[in-house]
Amino acid sequence: MWQSSSSSYQTATSGGAFRAKHIHPPQIHRSVVSGGICLQASWGLDAQETCHGRQEEAWRKKRKYELGRQPANTKLSSNKTVRRVRVRGGNVKWRALRVDTGNYSWGTEAVTRKTRVLDVVYNASNNELVRTQTLVKSAIVQVDAAPFKQWYLQHYGVEIGRKKKAATKKETSEEGEAATDETKKSNHVLRKLEKRREGHQLEPHIEEQFAGGRLLACISSRPGQCGRADGYILEGKELEFYMKKLQRKKGKGAGAA
Repeated sequence: MWQSSSSSYQTATSGGAFRAKHIHPPQIHRSVVSGGICLQASWGLDAQETCHGRQEEAWRKKRKYELGRQPANTKLSSNKTVRRVRVRGGNVKWRALRVDTGNYSWGTEAVTRKTRVLDVVYNASNNELVRTQTLVKSAIVQVDAAPFKQWYLQHYGVEIGRKKKAATKKETSEEGEAATDETKKSNHVLRKLEKRREGHQLEPHIEEQFAGGRLLACISSRPGQCGRADGYILEGKELEFYMKKLQRKKGKGAGAA
């Protein structure tokens, strides 16, 4: 019976057939199987399938630093629930399960206010996260504009977001303005507010949102890791980008209906 000189690659079996030993290098390589190309998995931590569908045995036990936990799937709810999770090294993570408030920053005005999260409107990764109102990092949400409106009035002396009334109701609107300006201000404060207003212009898209009472914002924290849903108000090119995305989404929904 013939036998190869390289016994590490080919050995004779009792039936006279030849069996090749599988020697896999520790990197991804290509192999041709039944006329198709298949990517062979490299040496991994868990049991992996070969190109032939056979399960390879795990070559070592699990490690503590490889464990994974269930996703938080933080929901938008007024019943705030945050869990304390003890993690590796005795450290602590805060797992937000339900939350509806957060600190949001208005970048151009350099002001941050705590406000309510009203709705989840867009998520680049998965539309299911919008349908289920799940709060994750980089999700686009709508927040209450009232805290920022109050700050703007105090800082600039201008009430933004007021809807323009018809000319026939001009007198009633003037009476309303007089009622809001009942608090008397000193000349020094008036001069200071006037100087702040010099050359200051509010972005048109932001002003439109103030009229509706809701601002588009992006979550920049990780609610499932730190227990908070903080973020920033969208402005400029980023705001225009997401507004186009939302309009396109609405157009698709109307077309499907």
